[in-house]
Amino acid sequence: MQSLFEWDFYGKKGDLSEILQRNLDEFGPGLEETGFAQDLSSGVVEKMATIDGIIEKAAPQWPIEQISVIDRNILRLGLFELLYEDKKAVPPKVAINEAIELAKNFGGESSGKFVNGVLGTVYKQMLEQNPELAANNNK
Repeated sequence: MQSLFEWDFYGKKGDLSEILQRNLDEFGPGLEETGFAQDLSSGVVEKMATIDGIIEKAAPQWPIEQISVIDRNILRLGLFELLYEDKKAVPPKVAINEAIELAKNFGGESSGKFVNGVLGTVYKQMLEQNPELAANNNK
């Protein structure tokens, strides 16, 4: 999240993988599983146009540029996990709860509610399209 925030804050200039590596070196010494962070950040960037479109549909009163940088990137991470990650490795409710906690800890006063609302809307739409997802999510 920190690396995506930094990259986005500076206008998406620079190499995100370099920013991520610098942050991992500085804030995650001894962290053994860096591949997950790398896969997550590169996946978000790869799917960003689609993810941003989903955010705009789920929160039409908030153009993507008007959403705070931190909330915008928490939503991107949460949606990437919700939509593209292996549902057994990262169940949808876990992805949503993790994003809400990030928003509460790092965002503004209403960030947790905002992130919950957007991700909850997308999840409900996913359930409408694939009811089996709810059954699989409870296992």
